[in-house]
Amino acid sequence: MRQTISANPLTPAAFAPFGDVLDATGDFRLINEGLCRRHHDRARLDFGAGRAGISVFRAEPRALPYDFDLVERHPEGSQAFLPMTEYPFLVIVAHDEGGRPGRPQAFLTAPGQGINLHRGTWHGVLAPLAAPGLFAVIDRIGDGPNLDEYRYAAPWRVTGQGTA
Repeated sequence: MRQTISANPLTPAAFAPFGDVLDATGDFRLINEGLCRRHHDRARLDFGAGRAGISVFRAEPRALPYDFDLVERHPEGSQAFLPMTEYPFLVIVAHDEGGRPGRPQAFLTAPGQGINLHRGTWHGVLAPLAAPGLFAVIDRIGDGPNLDEYRYAAPWRVTGQGTA
């Protein structure tokens, strides 16, 4: 039997247990002769014994309602997604419950928001809501496995936007 969750707006407070919201809000300092705001040190990047790598992903767009049963995590490092367009994307995350994901939660990004998933955070696959689904991804490059996958026994459905 399919269970349903609503996607909530992505806010730093709601997303804090899973990672960091990357956007140009809050404190800043002016640089470049006062023509640029630097929102400094916005994410807790963690690459363990590896190194930082930047990749470019092009993902097929999805639509709401969105059904899924697969989540994954990266036990050896954080993973940041920075959209290269102004379009929103869907973020699915779940707390770890004894080595398995718990009940998923869903968030919708606003234009100009990216995310950094903390090391070991269960999350859904990259799910842009419009084409092109183009992202810069900063994550761990290194030896050894860095991917755990889990399939829920029954699919989950993410509906449109709820409230935070």
